Amino acid sequence: MALDLARIRALCFDLDGTLSDTDDQFVQALARALQPLYFLPKGDPRPLARRLVMFTEAPGNFLLGVPDRLRFDSQLARLGDFLYRAGLGRHPHPFLLVPGAQAALEQARQRFPLSVVSARGERSARRFLEQFDLAGHFHAVATAQTCEHTKPYPDPILWAAHQMGVEPQACLMIGDTTVDIRAGQAAGAQTVGVLCGFGTQAELQRAGADLILPSTADLPAALGLADPTA
Repeated sequence: MALDLARIRALCFDLDGTLSDTDDQFVQALARALQPLYFLPKGDPRPLARRLVMFTEAPGNFLLGVPDRLRFDSQLARLGDFLYRAGLGRHPHPFLLVPGAQAALEQARQRFPLSVVSARGERSARRFLEQFDLAGHFHAVATAQTCEHTKPYPDPILWAAHQMGVEPQACLMIGDTTVDIRAGQAAGAQTVGVLCGFGTQAELQRAGADLILPSTADLPAALGLADPTA
């Protein structure tokens, strides 16, 4: 697997599992729920919580694609935003950032225009970007409500490419699931799978990712970008 670096003119980033450390956030939430079961003073539910999250990732990846296959993903996103406006989720636990992701974005933006291509609802995506002051890094933010269809359809990548002023074939889609890889391929873009989220190496390989990296933090090196702090 290899990238054609000469083709790349713009980068598209998924959020959950790619920039947002959703795995660790789920682990922390589950550990809090399990805490009452640990009666000993030194009882730590985090190891069990992490094992449970890892165990559920494979079926979880399948379920992530169900709403889109049934074409009600955008309705779910609108429901999420409605619940947010109703007061639910206004004060959730803070998001977590994938370690090294912010530095990777800082390096990448020196060379390429960047966009977010996410299946999150608009409000949740914006809140994540605002928490880490990342909104200014991106030329465009595509959420579940931006286009008629979201990933794995190519629509949001095609939209983001237009916003960045490049052809879709010149984009690189970076994500952690097969949904991201399939969307990139459908748009004619190259794809990078990252293992810091929900996807496994085997399934990302089967989906045809052009490159698989341990984490989003490894992207600058894969693109041959120099570290400005070095």
